[in-house]
Amino acid sequence: MTSRSGKPALGLDFGTTNTVAALGRSDGSTELVRFGDVHQSTAVFRSALCFWEDERAWQGIAHEAGPWAIEQYLQSPLDCRFIQSFKSVAASPLFERTLIYNRPYGFEDLGRTFLRHLESHAGDALASLPDRIIIGRPVEYAGARADHRLARQRYDLMFEGFGKELYYVYEPLGAAHSYASRLDRPATILVADFGGGTADFSVVGIAEPGTARRCTPLAHAGIGIAGDQFDYRILDRLVLPLLGKGAQYRSFGKLLDIPGGYFTDFANWSKLAMMRSRKTIDELRRLQRDAVDPQRIATMIALIENEQGFALYDAVGQLKRTLSQNEAARFTFQGGGIDFAADVKRSQFEEWIAPDLTRIETAMDSALEKAAISENQIDRVFLTGGSSLIPAIARLFERRFGAERIARGDELTSIAHGLALIGMDHDPGQWAA
Repeated sequence: MTSRSGKPALGLDFGTTNTVAALGRSDGSTELVRFGDVHQSTAVFRSALCFWEDERAWQGIAHEAGPWAIEQYLQSPLDCRFIQSFKSVAASPLFERTLIYNRPYGFEDLGRTFLRHLESHAGDALASLPDRIIIGRPVEYAGARADHRLARQRYDLMFEGFGKELYYVYEPLGAAHSYASRLDRPATILVADFGGGTADFSVVGIAEPGTARRCTPLAHAGIGIAGDQFDYRILDRLVLPLLGKGAQYRSFGKLLDIPGGYFTDFANWSKLAMMRSRKTIDELRRLQRDAVDPQRIATMIALIENEQGFALYDAVGQLKRTLSQNEAARFTFQGGGIDFAADVKRSQFEEWIAPDLTRIETAMDSALEKAAISENQIDRVFLTGGSSLIPAIARLFERRFGAERIARGDELTSIAHGLALIGMDHDPGQWAA
């Protein structure tokens, strides 16, 4: 086993969709942090924020995070701003800040607000944080022009003061440590982590139990494609045409295509909430006046103004989950002027995401090439992350490695568990990215 320092540590998997924390105890044991109270608690804390106006709150703006943000939103969706998947903009130079009730919030402001509520809802478990905090980070950040240096700066500001010793570790490497704790023999493993924003891969050598350094990372690779991108494919096929995608507007006697940027932002969970600004709404209203089919643009405006982002997200998520269990499902959505239903086959969904799966497979091949090993030299493949449950992803790995080499388990919590194990190492800096 990797040598333990006996020093308590917190492993934090700050994810695009969910956040999970695990404590490493001085006796070498680990425990997932639960959020809530004795009556109802969860180990999976949604990476979501909700803001609303309240004259009793600091600067007149109250806020919540996690499941409590969702609860607040559901109580009064028209009177709040609901933000989710905000991790997706960490590396984006295009995102500087968003205005929430005329107050600017940068990524680090959103992150700090989120962390305060995360600590609060953990109760006694995080009342006294360990000095050593191990924070997961993707191998590749989400976004077409992801700036890793910018993401690091924003993470540093977000976690400033959160712990005395902060280490950033690749998320699949955390999952590798978790999986290694189950193995009783040496192995070369490929860890594939499919979250909301990214798909990340690590090739790791696992030594005999009892070895001082149990895990040796051989190579890493990743791509900013995962669950949120699959959501985009669903929206692009089923919803965006109802909002004007593919339609035209009149300009100086010419018919022009409606700019695609509005639809790209609408189908991005982190950007959708930020479209509810006076500037964007005014632009859409001008576009509506000149549109050949103004009702479709009006529907988009209604969805944005009526804060239907979470309801739409929930409907898309339900469709994905059902298609993971069944060959067909019915997509239904009501809100903001849309009353829509469509039957979707799993084969259709898999056709929509096929280009994404090709790019994911290329990223996986990159990890193998960097490690200078073939797929035949991989003893086990450990799949983790919520999107790993999609059948098309499972088949991709079964085709390449055979079903007998595929391992699963603790899809939402394995990374945090492994990060806590790393935190108890005498030298966690050796794993830092």
